[in-house]
Amino acid sequence: MELETWEQTLGAAPLLGIAAGAIAAILLLIIVFKVHAFVALVIVSLLTAVATGIPTQFISEVLVDGFAGTIGSVALLVGFGAMLGKLVEHSGGAKALADALVRLFGEKRAPFALGMASLIMGFPMFFDAGLVMMLPIIFAVAHRVTGGKNVLAYGIPAAAAFSVMHVFLPPHPGPVTAAGEYEANIGIVLLVGLVIAIPTWLLTGHLWGKFVGRKFVLPVPTLFGGVDEDQPKNPPRVSTIILLLLLPMALIFLNTGLTTLDAAGFVDASQGWAQALILIGNSPIALLITVVVAMLVLGWRRGQKGTAVEKLVDSSLGPIASVVIITGAGGMFGAVLRTSGIGEALSETLDSWGMPVILAAFIIAAVIRVAQGSATVALVTAAGLVGPAVLAGDFNPMQIAAITLATAAGSVFAGHVNDSGFWLVGRLMGMDVKTTLKVWTVQQTIQSVTAFLLVLVVYSLASLF
Repeated sequence: MELETWEQTLGAAPLLGIAAGAIAAILLLIIVFKVHAFVALVIVSLLTAVATGIPTQFISEVLVDGFAGTIGSVALLVGFGAMLGKLVEHSGGAKALADALVRLFGEKRAPFALGMASLIMGFPMFFDAGLVMMLPIIFAVAHRVTGGKNVLAYGIPAAAAFSVMHVFLPPHPGPVTAAGEYEANIGIVLLVGLVIAIPTWLLTGHLWGKFVGRKFVLPVPTLFGGVDEDQPKNPPRVSTIILLLLLPMALIFLNTGLTTLDAAGFVDASQGWAQALILIGNSPIALLITVVVAMLVLGWRRGQKGTAVEKLVDSSLGPIASVVIITGAGGMFGAVLRTSGIGEALSETLDSWGMPVILAAFIIAAVIRVAQGSATVALVTAAGLVGPAVLAGDFNPMQIAAITLATAAGSVFAGHVNDSGFWLVGRLMGMDVKTTLKVWTVQQTIQSVTAFLLVLVVYSLASLF
């Protein structure tokens, strides 16, 4: 028997009960019994695989594949991001850019400025790559304004900005995938997505960041090492650092932009030149290119010997090891839940309820997201179920765009311990599990619901025409 041919015999109710028990067990082990998150996630993933009836001979494969599938991309992104951050911080560039931002916008508006910069960078860049890229600047600004005493007031607005752009704006894969299922017009989805994204960020990024920054005062993590008091007296120009940060953004846009144009039928992405540009625009490769450029511009050309630069980038990897393996273990837990078939069982149950199409798209995506963690799986599953109803219905292009974004909104609902992004944000910003639940899970919930309410307004107005 192959794993692909195995069929789950449990229904939605027992599967949901097992998932709820597994999540409760993870929280209990980590918060109450102080078990390390990596150990707790692996133990519960194993027990969950057994409880859901996954054949014993395949359990090890599911665990390892789930871990490897997550850690493969996360390790590259966070590793290269940490190297770049260390180079920018050690050269004095992060401090120089932080000083310039504070001079330009003032201390009170610095979080808003970071959020706006992240919105711009988040247009082509995926959530995790963009966040890792901005971290050295976020940390430097937090050091500059608060003396390193408050990271969330500066980090959450930026993280929320990347999340909003990743969820609602083409050329990101979520809205593009949903648009394909619903045969939506990508241009209309982009315009409506912009209308939705900005006010959603203002509420769930800017204002929420202010709130959690006052409520949870956490020090700036030493992800890139401590504050370097022995920084060069001649730091690089601010323009150099800005161009360095824009480099991966431009490269990644080659990938996401060409992919979107191919989906829309404007470009043939199978052509050799397009494949080459898509390759160098792949997030890990774009960050690798940027690290090499940073080593040249901020290291070797500024008089540092090769050995010194090598030791500098090597020192950046130790602090992020815990982030990477815990995020991988979170991906392992999510993979077990997906393999168990809980998403399919829930989607079939919800599909039989006969609710309005736009509401069904949101709820199906939200429930599957909470149950198994992956926003992509939640979105694709919901779009696949609701797609036939959309194609058979009498909806105008604006309504279809609204349904597309409603599905995307549901797919980000309440990210928690079965979502690798939960662990990535929490660990990068130095939060424990309880604080991450209060800060990030709530933020994702508010973001999801706020965007859906705005989408409903667009849908209602579109129905009048």
